Amino acid sequence: MDNWFKSPWFVRAISLAFAIALYVFVQVEMDQYQNESRLLPNTNADIQTIENVPVNIRINEEKYVVSGVPEFAAVSLEGTTGTLTATARNQNFDIYVDLEGLKPGTHTVELKHTGVPKELNVYIEPKTIEVTIEQRASRDFAIAVDYINQDKLPEGYQIDSSQTEPKQVTITSSKEIIDQIAIVKAFVDVAGVEETIDSREVPVKVYDARGNELNAHVEPPSVNVSVQISNPSKTVPVSVATAGELPDGYSLTSISANMDEVKVFATSETLQNIEEISTKKIDLADITESGTINVGLALPDGANVPGKDAVEVTVELEQSKIFKNVPISTENLPDGQDVTFIDPESPEMNLTVTGSQSKVSEISKDDLSITLDAAGLGNGEHEVSVSVDGPGDVDINSEFEQVAIEIS
Repeated sequence: MDNWFKSPWFVRAISLAFAIALYVFVQVEMDQYQNESRLLPNTNADIQTIENVPVNIRINEEKYVVSGVPEFAAVSLEGTTGTLTATARNQNFDIYVDLEGLKPGTHTVELKHTGVPKELNVYIEPKTIEVTIEQRASRDFAIAVDYINQDKLPEGYQIDSSQTEPKQVTITSSKEIIDQIAIVKAFVDVAGVEETIDSREVPVKVYDARGNELNAHVEPPSVNVSVQISNPSKTVPVSVATAGELPDGYSLTSISANMDEVKVFATSETLQNIEEISTKKIDLADITESGTINVGLALPDGANVPGKDAVEVTVELEQSKIFKNVPISTENLPDGQDVTFIDPESPEMNLTVTGSQSKVSEISKDDLSITLDAAGLGNGEHEVSVSVDGPGDVDINSEFEQVAIEIS
């Protein structure tokens, strides 16, 4: 053994063995360090994170559809400032998921990258994702038009018809999704619309039988929708509605609106049930004189008469008014004779004046007179007719047509 250590060749062999062992140890440590550096950022290097980097899918898109792949990923780059800044600015790299060769079903795959300089370390978030691969299917569907805020159409306006251009769309997705499609819709907001909508571009939505929106590729994704809006109208008679009774002493001669008919605007369904438009009810108990009053129209729900919230109503009343104790004057009584009234007991009676309210309201007691003609009457009791005088255009009725008198 001592001779071996004294041999220069033995020493050289031992030195070579140690050198090889040291090299292997250092190489293993370097590989472990590099693997760890791929997982954890190097605190001694610059790092920059780029959000919303598009994620591409590598698969035969004519045969398969894929779900579960995020639209974007966050990419962190680590390395020297110059290379890092240029790469982050230009973004000439690709983040993708490689699904080539995978069969339909659910798979856990890793997001990969290409185009990043070798000097940089790359960290992608998320690192792995779960994707589902399905057979691709396509089918054409007709488009149904639906309306948002239809209850907010202006009063009297209605939707007559609608159409889309194109009339159908092609929907592409998995066969399972295609089989679930129950309806394809284009929604149009009609709040406050008063005229026809011409070619409004709206997106197309896809739903299953329960009304759940389905995620599928629609071509084209939006269509042009035209909606025919109208405001139908109908001309109908106007009637005057009343309630209650006139006060005592009044009767209604006539009552009429200042227009015979009006043009009513409403939906076709509402117009079918409208044969006339009446005013709001006029309470006759409040009417004590002829004249003109403004009365609102009693319009059905959903109907309107533009510019005519109210109409003028002309009321003509007849009034009967009693004038009490109108004096009776005696004419042609010979000198020396006196008249004593038996029935009535005093030389006066009541008169009832009937006529238009406007004329009767102007008459006073002084406008009326009652006359008894005593010409040719001798002493004794007599029944004598009386004559009544007053304004024209009214009827005057006396309490008694004849009076009983005694001449002495």
